Amino acid sequence: MKVTFLGAAHEVTGSCTLLEVGDKKGVIDCGMEQGKDLFENQELPVAASVLDFALVTHAHVDHSGLLPLLYKNGFRGTVYATGATCSLLDIMLRDCAHIQMADAEWKSRKAMRRGEAAVEPLYDLDDVAGLMKLLHPCEYGSQVQVNESVTIRFTDVGHLLGSAAIEIWLKEGDCEKKIVFSGDIGNLDQPILCDPKHIDKTDYLVIESTYGDRNHADERPDYIAELSACIQRTLDRGGNVVIPSFAVGRTQEMLYFIREIKNRGLVTGHSDFPVYVDSPLAIEATSVFLQCDSSYIDEEMQAVIRSGENPLCFPGLRLSVSQEESKAINEDKTPKVIISASGMCDAGRIRHHLKHNLWRPECLVLFVGYQAVGTLGRALHDGAKEVKLFNEEIEVESEIASLPGVSGHADKQGLIAWLKGFSEKPELVFVNHGDPESADSFTACLNNELGYRAFAPYSGTEFDIAAGRFTVVTQGRPIVKTPKAPSAERKVNPLFTELLRAADALMQAVRSCEGRSNRDLRAFIDAVRKLTDKIKR
Repeated sequence: MKVTFLGAAHEVTGSCTLLEVGDKKGVIDCGMEQGKDLFENQELPVAASVLDFALVTHAHVDHSGLLPLLYKNGFRGTVYATGATCSLLDIMLRDCAHIQMADAEWKSRKAMRRGEAAVEPLYDLDDVAGLMKLLHPCEYGSQVQVNESVTIRFTDVGHLLGSAAIEIWLKEGDCEKKIVFSGDIGNLDQPILCDPKHIDKTDYLVIESTYGDRNHADERPDYIAELSACIQRTLDRGGNVVIPSFAVGRTQEMLYFIREIKNRGLVTGHSDFPVYVDSPLAIEATSVFLQCDSSYIDEEMQAVIRSGENPLCFPGLRLSVSQEESKAINEDKTPKVIISASGMCDAGRIRHHLKHNLWRPECLVLFVGYQAVGTLGRALHDGAKEVKLFNEEIEVESEIASLPGVSGHADKQGLIAWLKGFSEKPELVFVNHGDPESADSFTACLNNELGYRAFAPYSGTEFDIAAGRFTVVTQGRPIVKTPKAPSAERKVNPLFTELLRAADALMQAVRSCEGRSNRDLRAFIDAVRKLTDKIKR
């Protein structure tokens, strides 16, 4: 029996680990890499068709986004996840497929113009539909026998609806061992979700380290007070509050907060202010949150439901599904709150709302989640004065603010607290799902300060669980991007050449005006200014 670390090894995304027990093989998570790719990752060393099972900690794409590709490549085993995760996977993977297909179509058009072959999408909707037939929903706390060698149990870790740490009991001959995969561990006292639950014992542990080198603020912010203050001052000056938000998890939290704000009358003078959710994915995900079993949500939200109130709905809430409904939001001049994806502003409808609101000083763009380096959201967060949207330069005149402390990940203290929930220290702790600085820092803390035996693997590292030893230890191979060679010949659009000739003619006409009356000069100036203003728009 052995594990091979493939993804999220000294990186934050692309979680994937191969588990082999006797002749049985499976993966724990099969995620898509997002953002900057730091190291070369080893490919799955076995054919997808020989995998017997896949275990999924939660529905976020960096843990699940390549499952349809696994199906496309021949996987026909069983996918085990919690019921809520199964429901969210159906929504999120369909959305991923749409993105893959649209991206491939765009690249194909460009390729065909160059006389090159069409580009195939990574996977399509048929692959997602096929994968959905393989899902096996599981309940928190119930042991499930995958096969004669593997038994599993899901435990709530409060990161996302349905998120779980997975306990895995392994049996090969006379050897019995246990390994736990933490998945992503949630923050404490989050709305909607329960706090992370502890696990008693394990021989080996794989733990995330997203915030393994830092802590959140010492004092937990009053999210409702902060958010209501942002809404109040923006509506008072006649502007819109634009919230870039992740469609699953963060959007539902914002709705939960705003319902409370309205119930308590914390925004005065605008009691019926409209709130738009402009994201079909977020709208579908919200229905999953409302229809899920009570075991997935915390007592506070359960109490709201028992009272007969919808915890994610309130007067003034409006859902935009179609493109026409989305466009109409910015045609309506009523001050409002707009919640739209994507959370880092790199895609989706949020970019249209930014185009219509960034240049307005009365408006506010409010960030409620992490903004990765290289994203539009990060540029705005860091104070960019001008950004390009849809090939148009937009001046940033709106207020830019962040809601501090809203994080779905446990910080360093939270990770340690969860780790100390084990009654006995594991024989070895594998640290993954963190950037190099975070993973290495957390590993050093466990080894040097807390008395654990810990190791942060790179992709391709193998560990023999039965023998308790490494069989392959790899070093990270950084990805070096080769800069594109400049084109040998600059291609110029013939129409642009014609435009330059027209501009030259205009300058000749301007010079010919010397000596004319002031009235004629003023008329010419006005005509030129109207032309330049039209071009700028």
